[in-house]
Amino acid sequence: LARGGAKKRPFFNIVVADSRTRRDGRFIERVGFYNPVASGGEQPLRIAFDRLEHWTGTGAQMSATVARLVAQAKATV
Repeated sequence: LARGGAKKRPFFNIVVADSRTRRDGRFIERVGFYNPVASGGEQPLRIAFDRLEHWTGTGAQMSATVARLVAQAKATV
């Protein structure tokens, strides 16, 4: 997860990144987003499952938080 947004208004991009880079630094590909403070008609979570499967098949490992969000997204779809 790479944090974005403003103060008191977090927004997270779900990204594929090398483990040696900074959390909010260079990334390889953006595969989704998570908006914990979504309101109204805003979409709180979106994940491109085809790209996620590609990267996990290549050997990428999900963080615990991203794994929880993926399970949550699969439950709603």
